[in-house]
Amino acid sequence: MDADFWLQRWQDGQIGFHQGEVMPLLQKHWPALRLPRGSRVLVPLCGKSLDMHWLAAQGYRVLGVELSPLAVAQFFEDAGLQPRRSRSHDGEHFVAGPIEIVCGDAFALDQALLAGCAGVYDRAALVALPPDLRRHYLHTVYARLPGGSRGLLITLEYPQPEKAGPPFSVEAPEVQSLFAAPWQAQPLERRDILDQEPRFRAEGVSALSTAVYRLQRA
Repeated sequence: MDADFWLQRWQDGQIGFHQGEVMPLLQKHWPALRLPRGSRVLVPLCGKSLDMHWLAAQGYRVLGVELSPLAVAQFFEDAGLQPRRSRSHDGEHFVAGPIEIVCGDAFALDQALLAGCAGVYDRAALVALPPDLRRHYLHTVYARLPGGSRGLLITLEYPQPEKAGPPFSVEAPEVQSLFAAPWQAQPLERRDILDQEPRFRAEGVSALSTAVYRLQRA
């Protein structure tokens, strides 16, 4: 699975992973992070997620990172926003109000760009990656976040042999292994969502849960 896979998904409109509403689990659990208003929040592999608008409305500065130029363009177009554009070695930057999206490779971001992020919201990034890329993701993106960072991680759990990802199943033991020191992942909620996901049922998935974790970097 490479960059071309995701670029083609956006080009073909195969974006079943995109949610047409703000994630309820974000609204429920984000306040527990007690992240000060005005903090910068990283949203890796952000697509055109409406969750970024919600975070901005709560008083946060949002830094999204997305590979697909089409996804970035649609995010601002759908909101009726005309972003300012600039370029750096990280990629092309689009800024409108408190939201900035970098169109580029999340794995190759400069540490200086992430140094000001006090928070991270990971709903679609970790579960989008196959097993062989997840630890690399932690050793690049998460490793560049500063000490004291807090975040919210949302995963999926299902019998992986029953469905080819993405999104992939990321079980609790793997989460704890990935988010070892200096990170800590505290489970907050786990709920059965199979009845709410007809696409999974249509593919023969027999069980599906979502799990929420509070992340903290020492």
